[in-house]
Amino acid sequence: MRLPKDAQLLRIYLGEGDKIGHRPLYEALVMKAREMHLAGATVLRGPMGFGYTSRVHTAKILRLSEDLPLVIELVDTEDKIQAFLAAVEPMMGTGLVTLEKVQVLRYGAAGD
Repeated sequence: MRLPKDAQLLRIYLGEGDKIGHRPLYEALVMKAREMHLAGATVLRGPMGFGYTSRVHTAKILRLSEDLPLVIELVDTEDKIQAFLAAVEPMMGTGLVTLEKVQVLRYGAAGD
């Protein structure tokens, strides 16, 4: 798969405790991205953060460590990102979703 130089970066901020049914939401989103043949997805786990409610989530407080902040990053073409957003909209509850233009400098192994 090739990515054009001009692409989009989608970031989805959510909590580790967010679910869709009994499944973690981050897992469902990454698997949907794979199913839709996006170039890739990465889940980043934060040791501390807060969001809309201003409630601090941190690994330092044992009782809150079950809902640490997560960021899912996806990069692909504008069309594929927009199709993905439409497909996952029904899965999303709360959270923050951002989109920005990026330049792809390298994707894949050398010589591909």
